[in-house]
Amino acid sequence: MSALKYIPNLITITRILSVVPVAWLLWIGSYQAALVLLVLAGLSDGLDGYLARRYQWFTPLGALLDPLADKLFIVTIMLVFGFKGFLPWWIVWLIFGRDVLIIVGAMVYRWVTGALEMKPLFISKVNTALQLILLAATLLHVGFYTLPQRVMDNLELLVAASTIVSGAAYVFFWSYYAFANKERV
Repeated sequence: MSALKYIPNLITITRILSVVPVAWLLWIGSYQAALVLLVLAGLSDGLDGYLARRYQWFTPLGALLDPLADKLFIVTIMLVFGFKGFLPWWIVWLIFGRDVLIIVGAMVYRWVTGALEMKPLFISKVNTALQLILLAATLLHVGFYTLPQRVMDNLELLVAASTIVSGAAYVFFWSYYAFANKERV
């Protein structure tokens, strides 16, 4: 095995480590610098995924680290924006609660079935995209150009709806598969 296959993991670890400086820059109001790091983090996310797919450099660690990096960024930035008063706490808690629900659900599913293969649902991908759009709009709103409040409110409601539907979909499918799997035993 070539050591090159670990390059995507190193890129992802670097992205994880960049969460702290991004959060700090947002906290102190250095929005331009935070934006630069966020763009670099987004590009690195695309690069590590491309390298893994293009050269078949998949590793179990990479399969764990990549979604962890994405979640760390989203939750950390949501928390910073919540503490700064840029996002309402109800949306921060809703998003955090969905993630906790998914983690606990995965653990219960593994306990019941003895197996766990994490494949994100389409609605989950939509939800993540909407969360990222909300975070980008919030950064734009507070750091660069004030957006109409109606735009921000509608984005928050859209993210809330997709968060609820996504969480419910995971509960439904995991419950269904756990029950179907248990019936086969």
